[in-house]
Amino acid sequence: MLKVYSYYNSICTQKVFITLAEKGIDYVTQNVDLFRNEQFSPEYLKINPKGVVPALDHDGNIVIESTLICEYIDDCFPDLRLVPPDPFLRARMRLWSKAVDEQLFEATRELSFSAMFRERMRGMTEEQRQGRFQNVGDPIKRARLISTYEEGVDSPYVFQGIGAFEMAFAKMEKDLKAGGPWLIGAQLSLADINMMPFVARMAYLDLLDVWIEDRPATREWWGRAQTLPSFIASIPEKVPAADFEAMKSSGGAIRARVADRLAEYRRSPKATA
Repeated sequence: MLKVYSYYNSICTQKVFITLAEKGIDYVTQNVDLFRNEQFSPEYLKINPKGVVPALDHDGNIVIESTLICEYIDDCFPDLRLVPPDPFLRARMRLWSKAVDEQLFEATRELSFSAMFRERMRGMTEEQRQGRFQNVGDPIKRARLISTYEEGVDSPYVFQGIGAFEMAFAKMEKDLKAGGPWLIGAQLSLADINMMPFVARMAYLDLLDVWIEDRPATREWWGRAQTLPSFIASIPEKVPAADFEAMKSSGGAIRARVADRLAEYRRSPKATA
């Protein structure tokens, strides 16, 4: 039996949901409410000491880290392979996974926070806010959270996130034009699945066009991704309509400022090097 410890609107969990749905694998879920700090409960920390979702329980074997979970699922259920057998294509796929884990996860977190969760934290008492900050054990992550709370889109960490998405979408456009229709060629792979929830989050925040308005191959990829039954079952059908409305409204409120900061990034020497 497969059990996914999850939160319905967790972008990392959504990668696992899409992978399972694409392969047609049945599973059960156990909700871990991130807003009630259930990820830090002693019971859950025994399952995932990092205090994040998702975690996979496969007949008592615990696997953590969403990218590793997706590859583990592909290894255990190989009838429909999402990791290409060709070593070079597999390396290209993992470069996309690496970009997601090392750049886009934090970028999405900062942009989501500056759009939505910042306002929620403003409604907390100072004691509640400080408790939320202290729950983030990593001092670097705590500093990022505090900066994004205090400065919003003007935080240097949000600016870095905007730049991370710019680099990712530039690479997407190049790779898709060179091959396609998927990121590493003709076949859907974990490269695409790992990217989908992150692109989706920017779309639901009404921010995606800021980056891809002039990138037709990327727009076509996104349109194709949204038609996949695995995508539909894993994100649109799992996330309540009220959450979509909240994301669109809150993202729309920062859209103009995000566009300004993207223009600033594009003028920077790093962007043109």
